[in-house]
Amino acid sequence: MLLYLIRRILMLVPIMILMSMVAFFLIQLPPGDFVSFRIEQLKMSGLEVSENEAERLKVQFGLDKPPLERYVWWVSGIVFRGNWGWSLQWNKSVNEILQERIPMTITISLLALILSWTVAVPVGIYSATHKYSFMDYLATFLGFIGVATPGFLLALIMAWLLFTKLDFSVLGLFSTEFLDASWSFAKFVDLLKHIWLPLILVGMGNTASTIRVVRNNLLDELNKQYVITARAKGLSEWKLIWKYPVRMAINPLLSTVSWVLPGLVSGTILIDIVLSLQTVGPVLLRATLAQDMYLAGSIVLILSAMTVVGALVGDILLVLVDPRIRFGRLAK
Repeated sequence: MLLYLIRRILMLVPIMILMSMVAFFLIQLPPGDFVSFRIEQLKMSGLEVSENEAERLKVQFGLDKPPLERYVWWVSGIVFRGNWGWSLQWNKSVNEILQERIPMTITISLLALILSWTVAVPVGIYSATHKYSFMDYLATFLGFIGVATPGFLLALIMAWLLFTKLDFSVLGLFSTEFLDASWSFAKFVDLLKHIWLPLILVGMGNTASTIRVVRNNLLDELNKQYVITARAKGLSEWKLIWKYPVRMAINPLLSTVSWVLPGLVSGTILIDIVLSLQTVGPVLLRATLAQDMYLAGSIVLILSAMTVVGALVGDILLVLVDPRIRFGRLAK
């Protein structure tokens, strides 16, 4: 197990190098750069920008250097100095922006994932063990509704209902008086008042699909010979289901941690915008549109790292949960 873990961690190094190159150069594929975007903004506001001023801006933001030189400078700053670069659009260091946005983004993503699995796994198990019952049909119907309904539309409806019926605004993660305040118990309570709706909306789509995965996998496991043999030997139904088939049925959930976590972050940008959440989703969208290469590249690199680390965590959980994988590795 230890050798397997060390081998997998060493494999992360070349993968992260490749991902950093993709993250940095991908944002530079569209024509133009941040200076071109900035000049267009100034022209739309009625200001004329001379060629000399445009060249000065390129030198100021380091856009006069070749892309490879900018990439080496960016990566070396991250590795050796912990410096993620300078945001051209926000005119502040990327470190400051990430420190403001990343903690809350990861918190919402993890809590939404836990909430999703807490609801989906028991519902999927009940649907599989009570096939074609009323509750099974109801769970299937609600699952289809959850998958088909856009999250941003539900966000708009819920925000409107809460404001008109209860006179409570769920926009943002904090009320106005707590935005710039230091952490306190009152600020934490205010966060709890606002965070429940994003958690439900972000986790809803994943919950619906997870219910279907658990139900279908468990139905497949319940028809296998080892389950029939265990029943014939008199093993109690509750112990039989939870000790063996359920452990096999949740394997896909553990193996998909690698893309579920970054998907929760990047796939809910519209929800974040509608609810004015202080997360990386809206920042990534703005940085991409403005071709803010260091900020956009940093966020994409972090999402890629979450994918790689999630794959490692998923593999470790599979080895711990599934004895077939564990014994297979021991045999090697």
